[in-house]
Amino acid sequence: MRFLKLLLLFLIPGFMFLSCKKELDLNADWKDVTIVYGILNQLDSAHYIKITKAFLGSGNALQYAQISDSSNYRYKMGVTLEAWDGDNLVTTYPFDTTTIDDKDSGVFYFPNQLLYVNNSVLNPIYTYKLVIINPETQQMISSHAKLVHNFPVDKPFPYQAISYDPGKSNEVKWTSAVGGKRYQVIVRFHYLETNISDPSQSEEKYIDWVIIPSKLSRNDNGGEILTAAYANDAFYGLLHAKLEANPDIVRAARYLRYTFNVAADDLNTYIEVSQPSNSIIQEKPSFSNIENGIGLFSSRFVQIIDSLELSPRTKDELKTNPLTKDLGF
Repeated sequence: MRFLKLLLLFLIPGFMFLSCKKELDLNADWKDVTIVYGILNQLDSAHYIKITKAFLGSGNALQYAQISDSSNYRYKMGVTLEAWDGDNLVTTYPFDTTTIDDKDSGVFYFPNQLLYVNNSVLNPIYTYKLVIINPETQQMISSHAKLVHNFPVDKPFPYQAISYDPGKSNEVKWTSAVGGKRYQVIVRFHYLETNISDPSQSEEKYIDWVIIPSKLSRNDNGGEILTAAYANDAFYGLLHAKLEANPDIVRAARYLRYTFNVAADDLNTYIEVSQPSNSIIQEKPSFSNIENGIGLFSSRFVQIIDSLELSPRTKDELKTNPLTKDLGF
């Protein structure tokens, strides 16, 4: 935001100078530009593709963004997903339109969103080609994506008890997935909150702890052993920050879920170029893998190690640790 204000500070005098010479038209001729976003995951029961168009107007662009007709085509696009085994077309999946009504507020219109959906089961051995046909212009917009394969996790091991000993670190360890490039690991801590005066009023809640924000494999060929360490003290610090002491309730630790989120190479590239710049050079390259359009078509995968118990030692630590001793555990 500070950079934007400085940029405007330098640009505004220039515009004022130009206005003395001649009228400045900021709107060039409009061109139909299709914008596509789709992330495949073979574990999903439904696969969604978001298709919109670039818009142009003489007024405030933020106001145009709040109007669905500014972004949506007035007609239905032809959308299919082709499964390819090498040079052989295996099958084609047609997509139909659907409307979701739970989009969060933001710059663009909400809560209703028009999407294209298909409920087919995808096979990670195939390469998938997205084909979009504009029925009015007959232009074809397309892209390719390979799926991220399943992969083994060595740490944590299923059904083991997890200890978060203060002053020490734990480690996660896994083998990189075929098709996977970027990894993020999140621990979800489930706990039960009960009203002391009325034990029938209990509610199960959770807190998410991002223990590994990002870990990259050397490539997306798979088979690489990856490890990452995280500090146990951060667990108690997180609970201290997220929970409030309340003498009217007691809390009981339930279980942990470790979630490994994996992004394919193209999705990783998109994330990297979208991150804020940490250098003096503010201009960043854009990334798109959509032919005859802009946007992203890629894949992801989610591996879950669920129902892990906290060790008795860690449950005792919740009661005595200076950061959590007043939280009712």
